[in-house]
Amino acid sequence: MSSARILAPIYKASGDPLRLEILRVLRRDTFGVLELSHLFDMRQSGMSHHLKVMHKAGLLEPQREGNAIFYRRPLHLETDKLADGTIRQVFDTVDRIPLPPHLQQRIEAIRTQRADQCRAFFARHAEQFREQQELIAAFDLYAGPVAKLLRQRADRKNWLTALEIGPGEGAFLPVLSQLCPRVVALDNSRDMLAKARQACLDEKIDNVELIEGVTDALVDRGDTFDLVVANMVLHHVPSPADILLDAAGLMTPGGCLVISDLCRHDQEWAKDNCGDLWLGFEPEELTAWANEAGLTPGESLFIGLRNGFQIQVREFWKITGRH
Repeated sequence: MSSARILAPIYKASGDPLRLEILRVLRRDTFGVLELSHLFDMRQSGMSHHLKVMHKAGLLEPQREGNAIFYRRPLHLETDKLADGTIRQVFDTVDRIPLPPHLQQRIEAIRTQRADQCRAFFARHAEQFREQQELIAAFDLYAGPVAKLLRQRADRKNWLTALEIGPGEGAFLPVLSQLCPRVVALDNSRDMLAKARQACLDEKIDNVELIEGVTDALVDRGDTFDLVVANMVLHHVPSPADILLDAAGLMTPGGCLVISDLCRHDQEWAKDNCGDLWLGFEPEELTAWANEAGLTPGESLFIGLRNGFQIQVREFWKITGRH
């Protein structure tokens, strides 16, 4: 096939202002057809047509979340292929365009709705938190490997401050309190923070500050941390990519981010029974989000579970000089 025939579908599919705006809002987010229809105030049938054209040209790819189809930018683009290189150029160019305020407001409304959904679940099931989460994975199955990794790194690093995003009942806080003189635990669920506070009292931990809110609050406050940890959190948050972006902004030069979370799966019952917003993530997704946040991937560990789930433990570093 000639180069012109390879490039024509890409330029044709992207040669529309609406489609370029769709690509812009999908820079880090993943949205369903109904959400995109709401964002752009158009009928679902019209949005579906645009998405079909863009998918066929390789500009988008579908992502199944249970019975729903979401759309994202493609994860696997090779720099040495003409089509992939052209698609990257389209993305790089469109990302220079600021989002209009009305679109940003509608995106924030969708994120708020997702967050409220998750927060309401944990408020209803606060007393059964451990039982609900262990339907997927017992705490020790991922907490043990994460703790081992951090202790290995701590032998060579002088970590003074640590942040745990989404501490849940606070079961991992004893590990962090031993590694760092100052620890902050951040959660948007008041019920979970109450349990984490009680866990600190029970363990006689006095170097943990518990904060209700989201990462934006710490960014605005100007806090910085040598270590950031998010255990089984990303599949509960409205915009997982933003967690990595905010974590990078909160990390000191040379800082470390460690994430444990589910690999992508198709067990939809986790949404109703465990409050999950996302059915896990492909490792390439986390790597792409980390790269965009200016973080460098480190060690990776994959833990297979008997119930068919797989957990990924990922390490990312803020290398001095990267942006």
